[in-house]
Amino acid sequence: MDALVAATLAAPPPPSAAAGDKARYQSPLTSRYASAEMAYNFSDANKFSTWRKLWLTLAAAEQKLGLVDITDNAIKQMANHIFDIDFELAAAEEKRRRHDVMAHVHTFGVAAPAAAGIIHLGATSCYVTDNSELIMMRDGLDILIPKLASCIDKLSNFAKAHKNLPTLGFTHLQPAQLTTVGKRACLWLQDLLMDLRNISRARSDLRFRGVKGTTGTQASFLTLFEGNHEKVEQLDDLVTEMSGFPAAYAVTGQTYTRKVDLDVLATLASFGASAHKMASDIRILASLKEIEEPFEKDQIGSSAMAYKRNPMRCERVCSLSRHLMTLIGNVEQTAATQWLERTLDDSANRRVSIPEAFLTADIVLSLIQNIVDGMVVYPKVIERRIRQELPFMATENIIMWMVKNGGDRQQCHEEIRVLSHQAGRVVKDEGGENDLIERIKKTPYFAPLIPHLDELLDPSTFVGRAPQQVDSFMRKEVEPALAPYRARLDAGVRQEAINV
Repeated sequence: MDALVAATLAAPPPPSAAAGDKARYQSPLTSRYASAEMAYNFSDANKFSTWRKLWLTLAAAEQKLGLVDITDNAIKQMANHIFDIDFELAAAEEKRRRHDVMAHVHTFGVAAPAAAGIIHLGATSCYVTDNSELIMMRDGLDILIPKLASCIDKLSNFAKAHKNLPTLGFTHLQPAQLTTVGKRACLWLQDLLMDLRNISRARSDLRFRGVKGTTGTQASFLTLFEGNHEKVEQLDDLVTEMSGFPAAYAVTGQTYTRKVDLDVLATLASFGASAHKMASDIRILASLKEIEEPFEKDQIGSSAMAYKRNPMRCERVCSLSRHLMTLIGNVEQTAATQWLERTLDDSANRRVSIPEAFLTADIVLSLIQNIVDGMVVYPKVIERRIRQELPFMATENIIMWMVKNGGDRQQCHEEIRVLSHQAGRVVKDEGGENDLIERIKKTPYFAPLIPHLDELLDPSTFVGRAPQQVDSFMRKEVEPALAPYRARLDAGVRQEAINV
């Protein structure tokens, strides 16, 4: 048997095992996690059909402005062949020409022969590459923003539902003054509201590259229109409008400035930080058994430990958010190293960094939607932990009550100090429960206090203005931020099925 095992392990895979899609690496961002709409947005099918739409808008605008070589038949043929792309022909042409744009110009010309001579007229490659990327980023943001608004809406409902539930606060990851479950959720909400503001601002700032020519001077189009500057400007405006943008960048080199990519992806990276912090907090609370993410009926937490209920969704949020946050370094480097009017060392990097940022943000948002929608709170566990820590926290209130009722502050402090240290030794050295309150009850000095002790130990009196802060935050911040999306939220934002 040893020989059989050794021979099997040493043998190369058969040809059948090395064939087909499963024999090639596939990014889990698209094969496992991403929504269909975001995966399509950055697909080859969408990318190259968008190129064809851009060639169509360019030709239609040029014809409208007087270029007689562009016929109605050419426009019709182009319009009839936007989506039926011969990818095998395009691949063969790219292998021969070593130029992806010209390969697709030729392929489109085969499909629309009446337009073969005018496709890409006056344009440089960046007319289709840059403009299509701006379209895909715009449409990608339009996918992300409603999902982010939905996450905020769901989390705000959670915060309101638990605004009065006291829970132990933590600073330095050590027990601190009480807060409420809802107030803590508002800390996550505040970060997400900042992300909604930032991403929405990046979306509204996004412009079109337009028709700018080889180095951004529009020289080729000026030649086409025989020196007519007004028509060149009209062409730029018309193509921009037809492509669904309110304006184009006034100046470009061969490309639009890569600061645009940096501006957009910085907002996504910032969202990644918010998502990571929120998911990390939930993981900590899950370890304390205070809060749990949704757990399916037949879900398995561990292959070895059958009892485990691991926070797998939150762990995935953290894992993917780290990837999302690191992508911004690529974009910063690309923006910084573009020489003069343009260098091509941006291209291969951007083919990876931009789609992956959007795909990853989309996946993280889908996960957060799912987590918040089914998050479970365990009040009894929270109450037990409060009981373990509250006696120490209540000592200041006890001292204040004693002083107000005629006691000596220093004497009271010393009595409390001694009893606290005794109770602390029981907890730390003996592993027992915190018995400080029982010790106080047995100490004659505190006899006047005993009838009022339950009132002084009521957890709700230790949360300050947390419930009122939740109400105020909802009214002043959350509701106004969600108002533009309310109709969409009420209609329902699509929630992806989560592959656990």
